Amino acid sequence: MKRVFRKVFPLRKEPTPVPSLPENIEDIRQKALKGHHLEIVQWGQVLLDSVYVPKDPAGALEWFTIAAKAGFGPGHNMRGRCFQFGWGCDQDLTEAARCYEEAAKAGDEWGRYNLGILTMRGIGQPQDLPKALDLFRTAAQNGHAKSMNLYARFLEEGWVVPQDRAAALDWYRKSAEGGDYRGQHNFATALADAGKIDEALDWWRKAVVDATSDILLAMNQKLVLLGEKRDTALETRVQRRLQELGVPVPNSAAIRPA
Repeated sequence: MKRVFRKVFPLRKEPTPVPSLPENIEDIRQKALKGHHLEIVQWGQVLLDSVYVPKDPAGALEWFTIAAKAGFGPGHNMRGRCFQFGWGCDQDLTEAARCYEEAAKAGDEWGRYNLGILTMRGIGQPQDLPKALDLFRTAAQNGHAKSMNLYARFLEEGWVVPQDRAAALDWYRKSAEGGDYRGQHNFATALADAGKIDEALDWWRKAVVDATSDILLAMNQKLVLLGEKRDTALETRVQRRLQELGVPVPNSAAIRPA
């Protein structure tokens, strides 16, 4: 059956592999060529962005398409990523949403999360907050850390669901423990607001490693506002990361309380 997929969905001629691929990468490539669905997606991801082979987004999309046509959820999800960002194809947000929908139907939590983001923001389809809530809640209950953070946000703000800050805090905690830097920042913020500064600082120290510029900016502001309880070493780490990302570091004096 695995060979049939290769015959039905043939790839264009594959680029010459880079000599002396690391053993683990070559193993992925060989399994992909034999039709193993997980490795098909993994090899596509290698072609998207890897130091081991020349980047080939169009080739990656072909591999993802093979996995998707085999009914493999992560294949649908990665096809969606390609169409959302124009990797190896023209950007098509409607098609991206359709791919994520298929991924969600196949039980892929990343697909469910990505569909939730587009649905929440009205990208590639009409905005539908109740549907987004259901997607995030389902993925959160299935252990997806980023979805836990978004589900917590719905609960905290009372978006199309009764406001429940205690439940939101619990989901932020689960998201933080699951390794999501947004969940870690939001949980730290809630802890700081409750006066649990040492616990909050511990979570911000975890979040700073992978946080994007928007979270780093929010984190920097929260840290400055701690006043005497602030952690200057952590502030320095946050500001250094902002500089690495090319983001101007705000003037601390401008965000201090009067």
